[in-house]
Amino acid sequence: MSYRPKKAQKTAQLLQDNSSLQRLVQRAQNIDRLQQLLNQCLQPAGREHCYLATLQETTLTLIVTDGHWATRLRYQQKRLLQQLQQVPEFSQVLRIQFKVRPPMQPEKAPARNIDFSEHTGQVIQASAQAISDPTLREAMERLARHTKKPT
Repeated sequence: MSYRPKKAQKTAQLLQDNSSLQRLVQRAQNIDRLQQLLNQCLQPAGREHCYLATLQETTLTLIVTDGHWATRLRYQQKRLLQQLQQVPEFSQVLRIQFKVRPPMQPEKAPARNIDFSEHTGQVIQASAQAISDPTLREAMERLARHTKKPT
């Protein structure tokens, strides 16, 4: 039995033919619309730290990036709940639940530039020549290449 991949389809056609994909896209659009409404009620500083997770019956669950922001939002919970209840989409909400989840993508570490003086590079290169282990010698030679170019 051989596997035959389906032919590529245009996005519009794919959405028309696949009902589960249509439901998924509609759910994503609904969450995005609710997130925008939530952002209108949040203070500007907190918007990037608070995301709508679910809205089930009378409970709104929000994902917060760290404990600091969760605490700040818990102090503002009563005001936030009152503001949200004024919006028709959130009118049935009686409780807000906060869950802390750090961002999924770690922040990139700043690029490290190793620049030695020319003299330091020569010393490292000379040390590399005296090493018998080829792997360590290559590593030392790579390190020696990080010398500053005289300007």
